[in-house]
Amino acid sequence: MNAFFWRCLKGFSLLAAVSIIVAWATENEYGLVVLSTGLLLWLLFHLWHLRALLQWLHDPQPDKIPDGYGNWDQVFSLLYRQSRQQSLSQKKLANVLERFINAGEAMPDGVVVLDELDRIEWFNPMAVEHFSLNRKQDIGSQDIGSQIANLVRQPGFHAYLTEQQYSQPQILRQMRSGGELVLSVQLVPFDSTRKLLLSRDITQLERVQTVHRDFVANVSHELRTPLTVVGGFLETLSDMPDVDSQTLRQFLPMMMEQAKRMQNLVEDLLTLSRLESNPISSAHDVVEMEDMLRTLLIEAEGLSQGRHQVVLAEVAPINLSGETSELHSAFGNLVSNAVRYTPEGGTITLRWRIAGKGTDHERAVFSVTDTGIGVAREHIPRLTERFYRVDRGRSRGTGGTGLGLAIVKHVLARHHARLEVDSELERGSTFSVVFPSDRLISVEDSEH
Repeated sequence: MNAFFWRCLKGFSLLAAVSIIVAWATENEYGLVVLSTGLLLWLLFHLWHLRALLQWLHDPQPDKIPDGYGNWDQVFSLLYRQSRQQSLSQKKLANVLERFINAGEAMPDGVVVLDELDRIEWFNPMAVEHFSLNRKQDIGSQDIGSQIANLVRQPGFHAYLTEQQYSQPQILRQMRSGGELVLSVQLVPFDSTRKLLLSRDITQLERVQTVHRDFVANVSHELRTPLTVVGGFLETLSDMPDVDSQTLRQFLPMMMEQAKRMQNLVEDLLTLSRLESNPISSAHDVVEMEDMLRTLLIEAEGLSQGRHQVVLAEVAPINLSGETSELHSAFGNLVSNAVRYTPEGGTITLRWRIAGKGTDHERAVFSVTDTGIGVAREHIPRLTERFYRVDRGRSRGTGGTGLGLAIVKHVLARHHARLEVDSELERGSTFSVVFPSDRLISVEDSEH
């Protein structure tokens, strides 16, 4: 700034000196003319540069700053450096803003920016999914964004907005075409006027918690009956001063039966827990299917005690890669269910066959077919749920724990197999286990 002042002062002093010299040489005749002409030229020089500056200010781009002369060269050089620095700062700020927006767009949670009147200024794609928003209609321009309260029409959410108690999230439940959507939403003020509305999909977490609650309730319910029976017998026996052998022979078998029922339930729970904690089987034993089928046949005949006809209809010359004990447990569950739910005189048929032989979809199928009571179509998708029973009274009467098919589902998942159910009421059922081709081992290869 001082250099600019001194350069102007030097220029004016030089003009004044020349005018004085001319005035002295011409006896004051032309001195004033020289001074006036110099001042006019000096003024035009500055006006020309001012005009260039004003033109640039209408479109202030760093690469279009005009050239200057004299003191104006210093002015335009400083202006160029300031404009260049400002442009770089704007680009840096734009990059930061773009990264922020990209981060917001990529967030797995919904984010909505609200102004002081709870109008929408911005939101990310997940918020579109959570609240069914529309980028063209709902984002505000010039303070005319959509009110969030008009788009989320739930009394609980409106009360949450009104009370302004944002320390805890609010749970919203919405019905969608795919089922219920459960959201955890929370408002977070981030400056004096604006707020962030954060939303998280907790539908799956809610389902898991529901399953856990149902599981505890079902276990308690299953254990309550045998414990009540055993406790009642013990209380009766303790109140009797003299217990004769006939009473013991009457009560002890019933108590043993209920104790066995509790033991089976605990063993099934432990098995299910082990399978769920290790979803991938590390065993690759050669499962001798012919031997296993013979064993299953003997077990079915023993469980039936001559009340059914048990048939081994087909045994394909193929073995499996897997864990023998787990597969035996899964197949045994299917066989025992067939025996339990087939009336006396019915037929139970076991098969081990190859389907799609020689094609790209070759597979092996173990099936158990019975002529029992059957299962209604609406119950089939839920058969593998823990403690799910089509007829609770009949299931308990047959001694089942309600966990057998759940165990079967997890065992098959560990062996990359699937369970297929074909059933018709009063005509019987077929439970089929389908194994992919990569699990099959020919008998010849097994012997080497």
